[in-house]
Amino acid sequence: MAASSFALRSTISLVKLVNPRSSSNFTSKTNSLLPASSFKLIKNPSLTLSHKPFTSNCNSFSVPKRSFNCKSQAIPSDNTTPKKVQELHVYEINERDRGSPAYLRLSQKPVNSLGDLVPFSNKIYTGDLEKRIGITAGICILIENKPEKKGDRYEAIFSFYFGDYGHIAVQGPYLTYEDTYLAITGGSGIFEGVTGQVKLRQIVFPFKIFYTFYLKGIGELPEELFCKPVEPNPAVEATPAAKACEPHATISNFTN
Repeated sequence: MAASSFALRSTISLVKLVNPRSSSNFTSKTNSLLPASSFKLIKNPSLTLSHKPFTSNCNSFSVPKRSFNCKSQAIPSDNTTPKKVQELHVYEINERDRGSPAYLRLSQKPVNSLGDLVPFSNKIYTGDLEKRIGITAGICILIENKPEKKGDRYEAIFSFYFGDYGHIAVQGPYLTYEDTYLAITGGSGIFEGVTGQVKLRQIVFPFKIFYTFYLKGIGELPEELFCKPVEPNPAVEATPAAKACEPHATISNFTN
């Protein structure tokens, strides 16, 4: 009986030792099972942590400084694009021999209406009307009919062809009842890189128009394109030699 009581107490003590909630008993038992001399702390120099304050590490870490200047990112100041504005005068005359203009009434309405198209091509002459330059070629899109002004507003997209010299492209409003300005959108040949605007002066719709170009961004234009223009009026006509395209009255390989 005494032996049985001893065995029961031993069992209860063992149960207490293996109870995970009794951390003190587990630690005590572990310490009793493992002699102090058999447990050594292994030190690895590579795993040694520095306990220096974080701020000291930040001070020792430096980011290379780089200054930013808006001026340094801008276009170089030695830009050689010409700043001079050159005026060029041109007459556009419809001599009724090119089937121009053609009116495409896409709106299918009896009056001029939004969406109607007007392709055209006319002859162009120097401002003094003594030399044939070439032709215009383009299209006008009708935006609005203006009965009170007895005219129309168009959006015009067209080009001026100057023979071997190249061409100038323009776009903007074309009003049949007053002067307008169109943007110069580009060019080719000697007009490559051109910017600026052109004033359109209506003389006799749709037969006679006088243009004044304000050209920027290109080199000096050929002398033969410059002249003192004839004052715009309904009676203006190209000289007979220019109309006949005689050699001395045309530019080189003029566009026809």
